[in-house]
Amino acid sequence: MTDFAGLNGAESFLLTNATVPVVLVEGTRLSADTYGLARVDIRVEGASIMEIAPAGTLDRAAPATVDLNAGMVLPTFVDCHTHLDKGHIWPRRANPDGTFQGALQAVSQDRVANWSAEDVRARMDFSLRCAYAYGTSLIRTHIDSLPPQDAISWPVLREVMSDWSDRISLHGASLFGIDRLDADDGFLETIADRVEAANGVLGAVTYMIPRLDEHLDAMMRAAESRGLDLDFHVDETSDPEAKTLVRIAQAALRNRFSGRILCGHCCSLACQDDAEADRTMDLVAKAGIAIVSLPMCNMYLQGRRNPGQAPGTPRWRGITLVHELKRRGVSVMVASDNTRDPFYAYGDLDMVEVFTSATRIAHLDHPASDWIRAVTATPADILRHPEQGRIRLGGGADFITFAGRNLFEIMARPSAPRTVFRNGKRIDTALPDYRELDALLGEAP
Repeated sequence: MTDFAGLNGAESFLLTNATVPVVLVEGTRLSADTYGLARVDIRVEGASIMEIAPAGTLDRAAPATVDLNAGMVLPTFVDCHTHLDKGHIWPRRANPDGTFQGALQAVSQDRVANWSAEDVRARMDFSLRCAYAYGTSLIRTHIDSLPPQDAISWPVLREVMSDWSDRISLHGASLFGIDRLDADDGFLETIADRVEAANGVLGAVTYMIPRLDEHLDAMMRAAESRGLDLDFHVDETSDPEAKTLVRIAQAALRNRFSGRILCGHCCSLACQDDAEADRTMDLVAKAGIAIVSLPMCNMYLQGRRNPGQAPGTPRWRGITLVHELKRRGVSVMVASDNTRDPFYAYGDLDMVEVFTSATRIAHLDHPASDWIRAVTATPADILRHPEQGRIRLGGGADFITFAGRNLFEIMARPSAPRTVFRNGKRIDTALPDYRELDALLGEAP
């Protein structure tokens, strides 16, 4: 492992012989090899990257210099779809059968019984400490927003955003079933105001319900009038008749919606016939909608046998048509989704794990150096933080160094040590101990 001890206390330093994906470097022109990589030297002054040049061309006599020996440098990660308010409840509320319905029921029960402000705050903070140690700098989290939970979780989110503002840019997106709007009781205006006050994003889960188009139009009007973006959970099922994605695209075009729309999951798209899927993807591209696939969670939930049936081998991967969407110019990304809760029993908000899993599941490996944008620059742009997710000349010195010399070596050993730099300084990458949550979750010491 590279020795960075010589950088202790240094206000400026030089990293030599580093490998970078050219698609993530901005402000200088580099020649890429067949894997889309380049060997560079990087000079950091204070909290900024001041020089990026071909390896061996910067002054190696700098006061503090570290030779990375061809190790990779990546920008800090962007996790654009998480559920921090649900995180880590698995020990006290496991999914009884691993199904989507089992997850819904378990989370609902736990929310009613346990989601006080103190409980939500502690679990969110634990999750953010994990993400920060792994090298993530920007997160969007969905917040369960049905009353009375909205009055608890949104104020907590605002407090946590303030507490973490110097380490992670944190955004909230409302989450409720769009059929909640059938009540016509003013809920949409109330939650849209709450989202606006938190500088968040208006979102919902879409279903094939009779008033879907009406509710989509109402959400777009509510978002447009407040200058909010939209984020939907869409068609998280293998049922080919789940077709709300195309309805969202049609609504965006019909309403001439000027904000950004991010749609997550979109699994049923992969189960539709080619003509139907092509029509939908063409409209998604025309409407400028971005797509995030959540491969780890959807592999966990989907393809399971019904409760009471003997266990069976799952027959499909639960991901949307990421390659076909990307070829149409759609912004496509991957993210963590749930962490140690009934929707996904595993995960740790580590974007190296997410990218590695997504690459294996969806064949994002030819070339992997292009798809690395799916956890860096692409979601940073969609979340309106174009300064993040890239290695930019004159930009912030927020990056991660690896011993692996290319993405294949990193993905072969995704748990290998890494060094995270924020504002030009190495951070402590020690992970919090799960035992810290024992008392909260009712676990025996």
